[in-house]
Amino acid sequence: MRTEPHLLDDGGRQCERFGLTLRRVKVFISHASGDRRFAASLGEALANAGLRVWEPHDLHPGDNWALESGKALDAADAIIVLLSPDAVASEWVRREIEFAISSPRFKGRLIPVLVRRTPQVPWILQELPQWIEARDPDAAAARIVRLLKQPDAPARAKTSEAR
Repeated sequence: MRTEPHLLDDGGRQCERFGLTLRRVKVFISHASGDRRFAASLGEALANAGLRVWEPHDLHPGDNWALESGKALDAADAIIVLLSPDAVASEWVRREIEFAISSPRFKGRLIPVLVRRTPQVPWILQELPQWIEARDPDAAAARIVRLLKQPDAPARAKTSEAR
């Protein structure tokens, strides 16, 4: 039996808050360490909306971080990439983006979220229709939930909180 690593789960109690009617979506938030606070707040807001979010801070000293992260990526239904200057410079974030782009199952389920102005965002992420700019984790979570519950997510227009 395969276990899912470190997923927040509220038992579906707040799933209706955002009107989420699809099956429980497992989300991986890719981010640089400099964006840890935003990622934690976003993860909490997504969990409160009924999504299951992998939390890397649950790992303990001695855990194989790369292995556990890989398991979480493999178990994910969607990948949220927090973009900032730190993220663009991060080899780990770059690898996670490459993983998502190379997998057909993430088509329409790779959601870039610009959390800080970043002049060198990878062009391929800028072209995704589900691009979000957000400085507020709760606003980003609401938009992500709306995107994930749409079966036609790839065809949706770009959304932006602040331009």
